[in-house]
Amino acid sequence: MPTSEPAIQFERVSKSFPGVTALSDVTFCVEQGEFFALLGPNGAGKTTLISILAGLTRASAGSARVLGFDVERDDLEARARLGVVPQELVFDPFFTVRGTLELQARYYGVRGAAAWIDELLVNLDLTAKANTNMRALSGGMKRRVLVGQALVHKPPVIVLDEPTAGVDVELRQNLWTFIKRLNREGHTIVLTTHYLEEAESLCSRVAMLRAGRLVALDRTDRLLRDMTGVTVEISADRVASEYADRAAPTAAGAFGFTLPDHAALESLLAAFRREGIAIRDLRVEGADLEQAFLKLTSQETAAS
Repeated sequence: MPTSEPAIQFERVSKSFPGVTALSDVTFCVEQGEFFALLGPNGAGKTTLISILAGLTRASAGSARVLGFDVERDDLEARARLGVVPQELVFDPFFTVRGTLELQARYYGVRGAAAWIDELLVNLDLTAKANTNMRALSGGMKRRVLVGQALVHKPPVIVLDEPTAGVDVELRQNLWTFIKRLNREGHTIVLTTHYLEEAESLCSRVAMLRAGRLVALDRTDRLLRDMTGVTVEISADRVASEYADRAAPTAAGAFGFTLPDHAALESLLAAFRREGIAIRDLRVEGADLEQAFLKLTSQETAAS
């Protein structure tokens, strides 16, 4: 298999249920070694797309591949290279935590998995619960076990569908430390999350879905730069005349400006300097994914 194959490839994927179109003509690739975010509101089609990739449901049209293996024609090869942490808490109540991971390892034909299972237990903060029955765990701990199940066969491609939902802050930090390590070691990571700050800090590229359609696909930094710009708040006695019609008074008695990029900020400050206006305080806020997503979805709503 050529090493140039994308880690994940969706080609014109559509999925319809009776009376509902969940996905419509979705096409994009995730390259090997990427830390990639798949974002969208509830009902956007993210989980349906992941279910198609994992072979849990069939696309109505189009194709999905994992490292070049078609998820329908080459299902065993594709599944062996993919680890998915599902959004739902699905578990067998009759096994302990360690037993659950050992069973998953046997399912994938992994031999000598004990050391790796021990490492997973440590990194997921589950060592103390290794011999506890699954049904006795809290929701957050069950989610940690799901992460362990997805990683037990060391898949090169890992999909995390809301992995930190219901998980405390400390474990969330530990989990991301572990996942970032796996990414540095060459694993491809695809993340869906409602914590947009996670996607913004972790992921180099972002795809955004809305109503089953791909509405954005770009590098995180470029998407933020192009979609939302920069917000500036200046405290001064007055506004430079050439910016007077663009200033918005704030509750704190300052003047607010929305600029397309940081280069425009220098032009704004230069206008104040030319008129000899002293700036008492300056606050600059960069773009964030939540703003970008809200802007994209509002544009899509207006267009439709």
